[in-house]
Amino acid sequence: MRSPLFEAYIEPARLYPETWRLIVGLLVVLLVYVGVFSTMLVAAYPALGPMAYFGWIMGLAAPATPGQTLFVLTSFLGMGLGVLIATPALHYREPGSLFGPARDWARGFFGALKVLVPAYALLFGLAFATMPLEANLDPATWARVLPLALVLILIQTGSEELLFRGYLQQQLAARFAWRAVWMGLPALIFTALHYNPAAGLNNAINLIGILAFALAAADLTERSGSLGTAMGWHFVNNVNALLFTSLKGTITGLALFVTPFDVTDTTTAPWAMALDLIAILLLWRLLRALI
Repeated sequence: MRSPLFEAYIEPARLYPETWRLIVGLLVVLLVYVGVFSTMLVAAYPALGPMAYFGWIMGLAAPATPGQTLFVLTSFLGMGLGVLIATPALHYREPGSLFGPARDWARGFFGALKVLVPAYALLFGLAFATMPLEANLDPATWARVLPLALVLILIQTGSEELLFRGYLQQQLAARFAWRAVWMGLPALIFTALHYNPAAGLNNAINLIGILAFALAAADLTERSGSLGTAMGWHFVNNVNALLFTSLKGTITGLALFVTPFDVTDTTTAPWAMALDLIAILLLWRLLRALI
């Protein structure tokens, strides 16, 4: 049984729900994303110079400098733009229908921020008090890039939500009644794209946490009938993970602190990831209760 709000949310997707349109739409998203990323790579060459270019580009796999991290975040413009192009081109509906009703979206987004900013501040405080975090980015540099970083994290998380909880979830729900398809399939794709070969033995617990977040965000979207709550949660979560405390060996270029263990650690890192999973489940229940 789907909520009436979700039925209203997917109504625009019912006009042209054919599976072939969705497949072509995803190809459009991929082409636009690759096009934007390729353009950025070409533009970076004269800025970096031939001596530094290839080493800098190789570092994008685990961005360790502010420039590399901002570059990766900017590339998500292509994902968001691709979704905004595919939606009217293949399904003949307004891109705004991906967000849900404007008032509901705003209530969900800012309501999530109101609850989650203090919640994540508490989590950061607990991490700071219970483990020897290592200083990473100079505070003056951090403060200087903070406004741009916040905008780009909003673009990155918003683009992912538009694609996975917006476009994919809406179109699949308009075509299929099975929750395992319209909720599970986007969550599985989202999780697979976060696979990190550098994580080694920690990949399993890491991917379980990502899958839990994806399913929780999908559930909040279904329950609320808009992307607001999921977008707000994703944004605050990534602000915490990218700007305050990053797991060493992942995306650390903008973080004030990094963990004393890296992503390959098999002693402490799995416990930290397990605690993250518990936090995800608790925050999901909290946000669900507020809808």
